Amino acid sequence: MGTIRANRFRRILWVVIAGVVFAGDQVTKVVVEHSIPEHTTVPVLAHFLNLIDTKNAGAAFGLFSDSPAAWKTALLIVVSGLLLAMVFAVMWRSRQLHWVTGVGLALILGGALSNLFDRIRLGRVVDFVDVYCRSYHWPTFNLADSAIVVGAGLLVFQLLFLE
Repeated sequence: MGTIRANRFRRILWVVIAGVVFAGDQVTKVVVEHSIPEHTTVPVLAHFLNLIDTKNAGAAFGLFSDSPAAWKTALLIVVSGLLLAMVFAVMWRSRQLHWVTGVGLALILGGALSNLFDRIRLGRVVDFVDVYCRSYHWPTFNLADSAIVVGAGLLVFQLLFLE
């Protein structure tokens, strides 16, 4: 009975983590859209970090954002939905996921759900974190993107060092 309770607790924890990522990402995007005019740069840490309200109609890191193809958004929604279904299935069907794997998948799930929600609702995603060094700027991203990257990093860490 203890294993069943532990598995139930882990799954509830993963849902909470995904929910916090989803809610946090949605709230930060609303705050940015209401407080920073589009394409206005707000310095946070000189020579390293700015906030900027940008819209990304493409995939990760702005890939395909300049494409005029009418099917682009629909394709991104379908691919995102399929990948989310796979992540959800792995989380729910696996009886003995290592806690690092579960947390990583929950972070990916929350971030991907939030970006998918934006694509379905708005046809685009709000990105606002601008990290840079001198004239090199990393592609602008958001909290959901960060959660996805951290989640993927946890999965890689688990595969390389905990197996």
